[in-house]
Amino acid sequence: MPLDDSELGLFRPITRRDFLNGTALAIGAAAAPGVILPRRARAQNFYPPALTGLRGHHDGSFETMHALRDGELTVDAGSIAETGETYDLVVVGGGISGLAAAFQYREQNGPASRILILDNHDDFGGHARRNEFTASDGRLVIGYGGSQSLQSPSLFSPAVRVLMERLGVEPSRFEQYYDSAWYEYRGLAEGFFFAAESFGADRLVRLSELAADWVGAAPLADKARADLIELFDSPRDYFAGMDRAARLELMTRLTYADFLKDYVKADPQVTAFLQTSTHEYFGCGIDAVTCADAWSIGNPGFDAMDLGDEPLRAMSPSGRLNFTDPDDYIHHFPDGNASIARLLVRALVPGVLTGTTMEDIVLSGCDYGRLDLAANPVRIRLDATALRVRHEGDPASARSVEVVYARGDSLHRVTAGHVVLACFNQVVPHIAPEVGDEQAEALRDQQKVPLLYANVLLRDWRAMAGLGIHAFSSPGHYWDKVEMDFPVSMGGYSFADKPEDPVLLHVGKVAAFPGGGPLRDQALAGRYWVQEQTFEDMERAIRDLLARALGPGGFDPATDIEAITVNRWSHGYAYEYMRPWDEYWPDGPLPIETARKGWGRIAIANSDAGAYAYAHSAIDQATRAVRELLGEPADAPAIADFPGPPRDAIGLD
Repeated sequence: MPLDDSELGLFRPITRRDFLNGTALAIGAAAAPGVILPRRARAQNFYPPALTGLRGHHDGSFETMHALRDGELTVDAGSIAETGETYDLVVVGGGISGLAAAFQYREQNGPASRILILDNHDDFGGHARRNEFTASDGRLVIGYGGSQSLQSPSLFSPAVRVLMERLGVEPSRFEQYYDSAWYEYRGLAEGFFFAAESFGADRLVRLSELAADWVGAAPLADKARADLIELFDSPRDYFAGMDRAARLELMTRLTYADFLKDYVKADPQVTAFLQTSTHEYFGCGIDAVTCADAWSIGNPGFDAMDLGDEPLRAMSPSGRLNFTDPDDYIHHFPDGNASIARLLVRALVPGVLTGTTMEDIVLSGCDYGRLDLAANPVRIRLDATALRVRHEGDPASARSVEVVYARGDSLHRVTAGHVVLACFNQVVPHIAPEVGDEQAEALRDQQKVPLLYANVLLRDWRAMAGLGIHAFSSPGHYWDKVEMDFPVSMGGYSFADKPEDPVLLHVGKVAAFPGGGPLRDQALAGRYWVQEQTFEDMERAIRDLLARALGPGGFDPATDIEAITVNRWSHGYAYEYMRPWDEYWPDGPLPIETARKGWGRIAIANSDAGAYAYAHSAIDQATRAVRELLGEPADAPAIADFPGPPRDAIGLD
């Protein structure tokens, strides 16, 4: 019998709701033309990483831009306050790409360069967001709220490697900080939660290498059990009669869902079981992912099909990377890539973050009150939404660019010698009136994938220890997957050890809904859905899932949950080109080639510009943008020339 809200603990006084950052802030939907939406009041000791409730694209961060987009706000309305501020560079967007652009610009233009970074959120880092919690036993617990890890540092471009060296990041040191044996030593494996709404009964099953060892415990039809055993343990040649060339060509245009239905002839429950297996890799389910890309991440069914052992050119960039990745997935700070953002801020703005190493950044205190001091050459201005960026005169000959932004209840104007637009591609046509129709259309092509990343602080992990699991997938439920945070201890911070210790569960949702359509369409529909969800909807679903899945291990959602933070990324992963939807991939021309072109004194940098949702791509694009503005130094290290890993790393040259 389902638990009611009281049994789920929905209204118990835990750390979960910041009133101004939850659903109570209802502004913007009915804003009148010319009205600037209010900025939330800030306490003197305001510290965003410790806020719980609804974070990420939080309420108050997007309404002004939506009002501009919808014609409810015009830059000419009301008075524009002339700040008198002039900078060498203004960066729109304080994520990793924007921060890296500021860093690169100062490296090339000199340490005296005056730089202003504007961001519409109450924290810097963009998707690289840090969530902090204080457990009931007093210890600090840190988690990642967005950008997760440094992916495949062996394949970084020389430019990214140089920037990492400047920041003091040595990827090999993660080998001593990431405990790769943590789960195995404690006897924990991955599981699968069969939810009653999709499979007829609630059942958490501990998975093992052979499907035959666990399918008997699953609430599945006999045919589905037999099909899973065949698919995982002894697959047939489902493309019998085709030569290798025909097989590989078919792999690039056939979705994995259609493969299961039309070639494997699998029971529909098998498709339901595997539907979300591709979510965290490609931002969509198996109905929108080709067999080639599904093969690249190890989805079952291809072992007996004589496909060779080389990546296919028509795999997506992530597919190619998954196929040939030379690195273990261990390059993770306790707060994910938020530490990269913090390292960049520490290098840019004196006195904000203490320390000197990649280790001490983990526990370094951050003084947000020092981000925007007039005495600093580099300033970071939060809660500031850029609304207009245009040259003062003809872009071909202008000496400066004006930037108008909204902050508080008024508009403000600054001027700059150069501007880097490190915001989302879709924002650029709304704030840069000089963009032509062709480029605007190309910029709008980037339909980012919406995500929900929740961190749930548990007082202990006894229930998971008793069940022998550290993670489980849950397709058919509101949430896709639950997993313990990464076992990383560094810089004086220690991950959980004993089952009695508090631990963070990362609860994820890729808001792509099956329907057989292109990822862009699924992402747009998912964005509408994400924006409609309240924090109470998300919290109730978290408590429901954990109660049903972990209840047999003694878990009580009313007493075992100490805090909840949900990071809403309505605009999440950068869109990655993939078959069968993008027939021009990989030969081009690619929309990003038109979209990211700078003009005059304005350049574009963001992960969208690389069509690749990884931190190193964001840094490469920042490097390219700065070189467009300042020229390329004679000794400049190379940057990646196309989305994805370098060509020579995946056999394309």
